[in-house]
Amino acid sequence: MKLPRLALSTLLLSGLAPLARAAEGAADYTASPLGFAVLAIFALAYALVFLEEKLHLRKSKPMLVAAGLVWIVVMLAYSRDGLEAQANMILRHNLLEFAELFLFLLAAMSYVNAMVERNVFGVLRGKLIAARLSLRQLFWVTGGMAFMLSPIADNLTAALVMGMVVMALAGNNRAFVVAGFVNIVVAANAGGAFSPFGDITTLMIWQKGKATFTEFFDLFIPSLLNWLVPAAIMALTVPKTHPPAAEKAERLKLGGGVIAALFLFTIATTILLHQLLHLPACVGMMFGLGLLKLYGYVLHLKEKRAMTPEPAGNAVLELGGPAKPFDIFDSLRDLEWDTLLFFYGIILCIGGIGALGYLHLLSAQLYGGFGATNANIALGVLSAMLDNIPLTFAVLSMDPAMSHGEWLLLTLTVGTGGSLLAIGSAAGVALLGVGKGHYSFMSHLKWSWAILLGYIVSIYAHFLVNGALFAVAE
Repeated sequence: MKLPRLALSTLLLSGLAPLARAAEGAADYTASPLGFAVLAIFALAYALVFLEEKLHLRKSKPMLVAAGLVWIVVMLAYSRDGLEAQANMILRHNLLEFAELFLFLLAAMSYVNAMVERNVFGVLRGKLIAARLSLRQLFWVTGGMAFMLSPIADNLTAALVMGMVVMALAGNNRAFVVAGFVNIVVAANAGGAFSPFGDITTLMIWQKGKATFTEFFDLFIPSLLNWLVPAAIMALTVPKTHPPAAEKAERLKLGGGVIAALFLFTIATTILLHQLLHLPACVGMMFGLGLLKLYGYVLHLKEKRAMTPEPAGNAVLELGGPAKPFDIFDSLRDLEWDTLLFFYGIILCIGGIGALGYLHLLSAQLYGGFGATNANIALGVLSAMLDNIPLTFAVLSMDPAMSHGEWLLLTLTVGTGGSLLAIGSAAGVALLGVGKGHYSFMSHLKWSWAILLGYIVSIYAHFLVNGALFAVAE
């Protein structure tokens, strides 16, 4: 299968990739002291990331330092052999990878924060609580909504929103919280696997041109089974009793519906621009962010005019609105900057490791001797212990010769394999914070066998449904 002509950036990246591989071939540093030093730096930084909860050290801090040190060592190695120009090209290639990812997430996170501030998700939560469904029904509803929301918003957002619903409904029912949270993690990760917007890894695979937007939907049935199999098993343990009624109804703030509509319009526009004009996805998302900022200006003026001064000098909106008018820069300020900077560190560290020849070596050993299918399945399981983002970026940097079906298999496995452990995905880590005292690493681990069964079934379903795609060479 020939790669589609996507965007200028994709063409540039594909042009730089051979130069990167040529640089690796010019000098092999995998057995040199400088190569070992880079591996040690990355291992130490990743160990600190893994211990983030215990050390209370944000994960971006060690990764930013590691990225700088790694590329200092890489440049020392390349300059020794007169290859500074090649090293510079590889570094710029990595920076361009991060820039596209950063701009996309900047826009998406801004929209999500704006919708949270306008209480869009609060209203959704309130409607579910008011519906007076049984706990077992809510188990399926929250899981189903996480599965359908994550392809649009991303798996982290879907997990957080539905996690808050479960906590609001559960009361002191710890068993429901555990089953509900595990269900949401699996559903959010599975739902994110069949959409470029569902996870960082699918976004990276899409931007690399390994699958078009519509081709991701070939994974819908395998992804659905990945969630349904463990969900059907866990649902048997959830009682049919009803949760207590909500104390008060949630209220949508001014402009909340418009912002939600703008978000959907932005996603649709991004897809069209990418498919028809081959523009990078980040361009469409940043265009949408511009629309949000313009509407935010109008919304700010409306709320400011509606404010009336109180005798004490404080300002409040009429009809009980917020004391401060809407400000889009509040949404920008509240972005997950730690996560964004962590991605920078990861991408540059993996790029530096690749520049020294280790990715080429890993590709030869893993994909050459182990086979693409076994390698992709193993990487999915490995993603439960290591972050799926560096694993995916490493494979994309290796660019092994695989059929289209194998690239979709990689998308499925690294997207859903993290569900096996609570710390294996952003959705699981987020819910560990939300469900303190109820949901834990060990409580999730008790259901890992059911999640593994769903993982195996989803892989089998992919071969069954998309078998013809494995015969098409990349």
